[in-house]
Amino acid sequence: MEMADQKTVAKDAVSNNGVERKSIEDFDPPAKPRRNKYALACASLASMTSVLLGYDIGVMSGAVLYIQKDLKITDVQVEVLTGILAVYSLLGSAMAGRTSDWIGRRYTIVLAGAIFFAGALLMGFAPNYAFLMFGRFVAGIGVGYALMIAPVYTAEVSPASSRGFLTSFPEVFINVGILLGYISNYAFSKLRLNLGWRMMLGVGAIPSVLLAFVVLVMPESPRWLIMQGRLGDAKRVLARTSDSKEEAALRLADIKEAAGIPEECNEDVVKVTKRSTGEGVWRDLLLHPTPSVRHVLICAVGIHFFQQASGIDAVVLYSPRIFKKAGITSSDKLLVATIAVGSVKTMFILVATFLLDRVGRRPLLLTSVGGMIVSLASLGMCLTIIDHSHTKLMWAVVMCITSVLSYVAFFSIGMGPVTWVYSSEIFPLRLRAQGCAIGVGMNRVTSGVLSMTFISLYKAITIGGAFFLFMGIACVAWVFFYTFMPETQGHTLEEMEQFFGKYTQWRSVARELEMRKNKAVVNGDGVSGEGQLEK
Repeated sequence: MEMADQKTVAKDAVSNNGVERKSIEDFDPPAKPRRNKYALACASLASMTSVLLGYDIGVMSGAVLYIQKDLKITDVQVEVLTGILAVYSLLGSAMAGRTSDWIGRRYTIVLAGAIFFAGALLMGFAPNYAFLMFGRFVAGIGVGYALMIAPVYTAEVSPASSRGFLTSFPEVFINVGILLGYISNYAFSKLRLNLGWRMMLGVGAIPSVLLAFVVLVMPESPRWLIMQGRLGDAKRVLARTSDSKEEAALRLADIKEAAGIPEECNEDVVKVTKRSTGEGVWRDLLLHPTPSVRHVLICAVGIHFFQQASGIDAVVLYSPRIFKKAGITSSDKLLVATIAVGSVKTMFILVATFLLDRVGRRPLLLTSVGGMIVSLASLGMCLTIIDHSHTKLMWAVVMCITSVLSYVAFFSIGMGPVTWVYSSEIFPLRLRAQGCAIGVGMNRVTSGVLSMTFISLYKAITIGGAFFLFMGIACVAWVFFYTFMPETQGHTLEEMEQFFGKYTQWRSVARELEMRKNKAVVNGDGVSGEGQLEK
């Protein structure tokens, strides 16, 4: 199709209310569009905030070994210290939804960096356990803000052709942060006991300062700009973050419709109704959702729950303990083994970013969970054998290490990135910030519960039994994903709602079919009622 014809189609699609709307898929570009460098830069800068969470997870896994020796704390206190940040981040993610609608996505990212900076300094200078916990509280608020806003901003600024690739960046930077945390553990482990762990935690303030300034060069999300009535600014951002002028026009028209702005309105600044700016969001999301919104919410909450409940934080946060249980006793070897975990995790998340827009969300997710199930089964079996053996079994030690690396590799190619991509793209515009906040809230609650109970769990049911439990949860997750979650690859954010709610519709159809069938039997019409409904 010639460019002139594309412009005609785009004009018809966005200007005439009576003409059937067309999606970006209806265009026939001469070749696959090149990666939008401006959108790539915006997504990279926004997603760098996820380094904050990753660094804290990675550094705490090793730092807690030295904290326990220095502050003389119990295993229960170790659990609480390690996992409490996830619970604290729940508050941050809950506040981030409203904050991002109020001051914008960009300044919310700046706020996240500033809060984490304060938390990192407090942890680095903590004289005792109570002060350290206060630092964890402040840092957790910043992490919660970063977790919610980074994927939302990235999804809203990305063109449909590369949204999966770009929206996976937060998970990429979480993995980079984890690897940096592991390296920090090894680098500062040679310092004296009371200084080493404080340096490990305090260094986390450095990237947060850089992020707060770098983010200021980013544009605001075009969807947030339109929600504020700033159409002129939104048009300029869309022109730079879309693959073509036609796509920019379509994205603008779709967002205007979602925000309740008349399609024919072309002013640079317009007055937006209260409904478009967030009033009644919680009612429409939780109290009186449509079937499609209810389905979206179930999918978002479900994928975040299963991401954490399948054991990833237990493996990443407690990898030194797992390797110690497997038979590695040297502190240096334990830290080197954790660096291997971080390296594999980072390498495979990079592979996943290039597959999301080619293979699709569902195939990657189902393959990922399937591989995690096998890895968890292998890890549980080997740890159980080692636990019951009176001699060191080198083959079992090697299998444990291999199973951990395999588990984080499979997690990183699907479950890790798809969770953030999927949950940030399926909510309708007006419900997106608060909907994502609910998903992140579930993620943080599950992570916190798991992190704060893992040591007690494996002491109660053995460490092998703990991983068999995670395997069972992963099996349930696979069935959930296969049953409930449709593919969203290649569709605009405004088209998402049409793919959800169908399971509810089919249940209604099935009930009506049964009623028609019963009525037909009573009337002596055979199955004519059923046949009529099928038509």
